[in-house]
Amino acid sequence: MFSRRIIVCLDVRDGKTTKGIKFKGNVDIGDPVDMAEEYYRQGVDELVFYDITASAEKRGIMIDVVARVAEKIFIPFCVGGGIGSVSDMRDVLLAGAEKVSVNSQAVKNPAIIEEGAALFGRQCVVLGMDAARDEDMPSGYRVVINGGRTPTELDALAWAKQAERLGAGEIVLNSIDADGTQDGYELNLTRMISEAVGVPVVASGGAGRPEHLASVFTDAKADAALIASMVHYGTYTIPQIKRYLAERDIPVRMDGIPG
Repeated sequence: MFSRRIIVCLDVRDGKTTKGIKFKGNVDIGDPVDMAEEYYRQGVDELVFYDITASAEKRGIMIDVVARVAEKIFIPFCVGGGIGSVSDMRDVLLAGAEKVSVNSQAVKNPAIIEEGAALFGRQCVVLGMDAARDEDMPSGYRVVINGGRTPTELDALAWAKQAERLGAGEIVLNSIDADGTQDGYELNLTRMISEAVGVPVVASGGAGRPEHLASVFTDAKADAALIASMVHYGTYTIPQIKRYLAERDIPVRMDGIPG
């Protein structure tokens, strides 16, 4: 059985790691490179960095941060935010990232997924999707872009299937309703997407306790879980979370876990 992955998410704004609730009230909490190095030391499986205002501010990607991170850690990491072309993808990958995430730009120009997968391999192209509950949509969830600012006419389930057909090798599925609340993942949304696509689905938004990860792996069939607040504020460490999961027979990678 494949190991379930634990991925720490670092939202970056103006070169600093920041955290908010439901995409609002963000406060700066540290240096992304220093934080990445600490999570690497703790034994995290992967990291993801999102420049959360790049799309809304219509500016480029944080190549300097990517290059600095690549010098410090030796695990896969993904970068998203402000990636609007295959040239941007190439720059991020050449700077040291293993994956690139497209979210708002993929909605505006779906061909970027297809072009990126053709040039760099679908394993490098991640669809980032922010979804909010909306009973007017067929699946019950609407895709929202520009850092949670702009609702679209896309249904979350339909968009996930389309992105897979275009060549996305992974989907990071973030619930806007659960984001930053630490009350648990949106299990219904995660299960629906996980059962509908054949690529890995990473659950995002709402993790506050190790049991939330256990639930999203067992009940919602996620392949990986994104966490942020529960480790950023020192409530839990990566070893604590992984040991909790391992004790409940959820397969996780334990090599590299200190002590």
